[in-house]
Amino acid sequence: MPLASTDAILARAGIFQGVEPAAVASLMEHLRPIQFRRGEEIFAQGAPGDRLFIVVDGKVKIGQRTPDGRSSLLAIMGPSDMFGELAIFDPGPRTSSAIAVTAVQAVSMDRGALRTWIADSPGISEQLLRVLARRLRRTQDTYTDMIFTDVPGRVAKQLLALAQRFGQQEGAGLRVAHDLTQEELAQLVGASRETVNKALADFAHRGWLRIDGKSVLIKNLEKLARRAGDRSAQPTTPPAPPLLASNAG
Repeated sequence: MPLASTDAILARAGIFQGVEPAAVASLMEHLRPIQFRRGEEIFAQGAPGDRLFIVVDGKVKIGQRTPDGRSSLLAIMGPSDMFGELAIFDPGPRTSSAIAVTAVQAVSMDRGALRTWIADSPGISEQLLRVLARRLRRTQDTYTDMIFTDVPGRVAKQLLALAQRFGQQEGAGLRVAHDLTQEELAQLVGASRETVNKALADFAHRGWLRIDGKSVLIKNLEKLARRAGDRSAQPTTPPAPPLLASNAG
C-alpha cells in the first residue's frame, strides 16, 4: 500500500483525531509496520501485552473465552481501528484475543513510545480518554440491545454497523463482505446460530438482502434500518449479559 494511503488511514484513527498535525507526525516515525496472515493470532487472551495496534488494511476479530469454554466475539476491527490499548494503560494479562480474519497490515506502538508522545503533547491524554469513553458507550449500547431488542433487530443493527464500515456500493445495493462464519456472526449478535440464520432467511425472503457466503448484499437499506430500530418485539426472556470487558485487549 502506498505510504500516502497508509498515512491517510492512520490519520483517521481515533487516537489522532483533534491532535495537532505536528504531534501526529512525530509519533508516525515510531510506529512499527507489521503484517499478519489470515487466521494468525495477533495476541492471546491471558498473555502479557505491552503494545497497541492500528489496522491499516484487513479485518481483525476480537474475542473472549470464558473458563467454561464458551466463546464470545466482541468486535470486528477494520482500517483505522485501534485495539490492544488496555495493555498500554493497565499492564496485565490481555483481556481478549485478537485474530486476523483476513490478511492484515497494521502498525504497532509500545508503551514507551506512547508515554513519550503523551509527555511531549499533554493534550493527547484528553483525546485518549475520548476514545475509551466512546468504546465504553458502545459496550453499554450493546448491553441495552441485548436486553431490549429481539434477535432480528440485533441482526439488522449489526449488519448496518458492518455496512457502515465495510460496505461497498454494488449496483443498486450495498455489498458487505464481513468475512465471518455463521457461528461468528451469531456470536457478534449474541444469539444462537439457528436464531440468527432464521432472521437472515426472513430478511432475504422479504427482499431486503441476499446472502452470498461470507458476504451480504443489502438491497433495501431503509427497511433494514427500520427493523434495526424497532424494539416493539422484545425478547420473551432476557439473554445472558454480554462479556463487558473492553474489546481492546
